[in-house]
Amino acid sequence: MIIIPARLNSSRFANKILVDILGLPMVIRTAKQVSRLDKVVIATDSQEVIDLASQYGFDAVMTSSSHNSGTDRINEAVNILNLSEDEIIVNVQGDEPFIEVEVVEAVINRVKQIKENNEDIMITSCYKEISSELADDPNHVKVVLDEHSNAIYFSRAKVPYHRDHHELANYSGHLGIYGFTKKSLNAFCKLNPSKLENIEKLEQLRAIDNGHKIAMVKVVSKSFGIDTQADLNNAIKIFGK
Repeated sequence: MIIIPARLNSSRFANKILVDILGLPMVIRTAKQVSRLDKVVIATDSQEVIDLASQYGFDAVMTSSSHNSGTDRINEAVNILNLSEDEIIVNVQGDEPFIEVEVVEAVINRVKQIKENNEDIMITSCYKEISSELADDPNHVKVVLDEHSNAIYFSRAKVPYHRDHHELANYSGHLGIYGFTKKSLNAFCKLNPSKLENIEKLEQLRAIDNGHKIAMVKVVSKSFGIDTQADLNNAIKIFGK
């Protein structure tokens, strides 16, 4: 099941999930983008979003307005929906209206592989190669990988530091798609927020801080999350052709 967390209030871009994206509200365009892969549910704290989802034929679940993260919100939703412990849950951010279905599918397939092989992995996510210039932007989160394609660290800083030929280096840019089983999602949300998580404001660091593994899948993607009006303008310029 694909669950889209949709908090109405955003500190950087007010009501961004409702903004028009080529004729559709952002959260609805995101839902339509991934709906051919699996059932989509929108988890929100707003009756307006509940009504909007119904208008476009999507299921939605009302969740608490006090959640600190989208992952906590979808965790409440999966428990309201009473899903089985081994159900695969994919968290697709509501501000990814142009996310390629192949990216989400790659995460789903890796979670299936983890289940089949009983691997000790808490979360599955994905990354793409980005340029040194793009890596300068703290809104583009970087991930450092080990030799098994598991995440060592996520940062808004430009990591790893390339001592030689820094300007020519490629970096691994994190895409905010997360795959869990219901069991691993519940386990993650039972962890206390960590020091590094609070410093970087990146919730996935909570897992690493507590000794859990995050499997990363390399993908090819032109999509990016829309956090600001400038991001929106850029997205329309790129994808609105």
